[in-house]
Amino acid sequence: MDQFENIWNKIKNQLQINLEEDVYNEHFANISNIFKVVNNSVYLIAPNSFIKSKIESFYLNRLNGMLNEYTTDKYMFKIITKEQAAEELAKAASYEINTPEKDLGNKYKTGLNNIYTFENFVVGLSNRLAYTSAMKVADQPGVFANPLYIFGDVGLGKTHLMQCVGNYILENDINKKVLYAKTDQFIEDYAKAAQRKTFDEFSKKYENVDILLVDDIQFLSGKTQSQLEFFKIFEKLKESNKQIVITSDRPASELYDIMSRLTSRFEWGLSVDINRPNLEHRILILKKKLHAETADPDLIPNEILEYIASIFENNVRELEGALKRVLFYCTAFDYKFTIANAEDALKTLVNSKNISNYSIEKSNYNNVLDIVSSYYNITTSDLLSSKRKKQYVFPRQVAMYILKELYDLTYKKIGQIFNGRDHSTVIYSIEQISNDLETDKEKKNDIEKLLVKCGKKAS
Repeated sequence: MDQFENIWNKIKNQLQINLEEDVYNEHFANISNIFKVVNNSVYLIAPNSFIKSKIESFYLNRLNGMLNEYTTDKYMFKIITKEQAAEELAKAASYEINTPEKDLGNKYKTGLNNIYTFENFVVGLSNRLAYTSAMKVADQPGVFANPLYIFGDVGLGKTHLMQCVGNYILENDINKKVLYAKTDQFIEDYAKAAQRKTFDEFSKKYENVDILLVDDIQFLSGKTQSQLEFFKIFEKLKESNKQIVITSDRPASELYDIMSRLTSRFEWGLSVDINRPNLEHRILILKKKLHAETADPDLIPNEILEYIASIFENNVRELEGALKRVLFYCTAFDYKFTIANAEDALKTLVNSKNISNYSIEKSNYNNVLDIVSSYYNITTSDLLSSKRKKQYVFPRQVAMYILKELYDLTYKKIGQIFNGRDHSTVIYSIEQISNDLETDKEKKNDIEKLLVKCGKKAS
């Protein structure tokens, strides 16, 4: 235990140097001793559940990296609360350091990147089902859904979520054998095995695992021999209740030039998709990334985050890359974080069409207000006012609905357009119109006409 006490003190000294004083004092100053070391996990006691959650979300990967600079075998920190520690002490009077499996890191290469955790995966409507399913698979590997098949376009977080499963399982049992492999690596490994006649070595790598994570399975297309080998591995792991997780850019039923008996097995378990995040979800992703990139989460104003999220709509990687570019640009040249400077920073990444579209959309907000006001024979001032008569309230709700439908604005942004109304009022208004669309044909016809007038393409 003394070995780990000394390591923790060294890590605390590094944290005190590298972190802001208030950040260090809030999160780490009061964590003084190691509680126990079991199964290659080093347990620290956080002052409360709030601090525990913050450390796990923002600092745990950094701590684990620092820890393994001082150890030969692989260890990981686990954070518990005082209450959890008390429960542990009630079950046993003392704990001993378990003898770790020697040279575990070299014995089994996982291929995982430990930055991919459930804590830093931003959940929204577009990925909630996939996230929940992955959590259940990680908690009950080989039981809940096997295989778990995750599909969606490039850059939406499939690889992140897949690796969350592996990292979570390892965090709870470091002796589990987890292998992450890209499909092109699998194909290359098989080609080398065929050339060198080392099939036993190849089979052991992919079959002697508890969890197999295979990324971008669509690249098996046309690779007949590799498909046959993967089929054999899949069958063996499935029969042994070993968890399989697969990602692809399309549903299994739409995979091209892959044998049907293989694609049908991909559908045995659970298929979940990840879709493009909406504007509010993209802003949440940017805020989470900002937390990871800087100690000051308020460094960049919300209007800049909204600007970035409005431009980069389809790809989370590009979204995060744009944020990093704005951060670097303004910090390196000591510029203020303004929309103008953000546009300058991103001008080589964004084509002129996207930028002009963004500018046009901003100017068109007023156009929506004018069209709706005119349609219902009221003034724009009445539309934006706080008047509660029905002749004003309903058109106001319609305008809010149209702004959300056409421009995917945040509820907060729509509230600002309507003279600072609370976002809860906006949500209620939009829900009211959504209900009307389902129950009132006359209102539905009016709103559909207005949507076209305001710029929606007629269907």
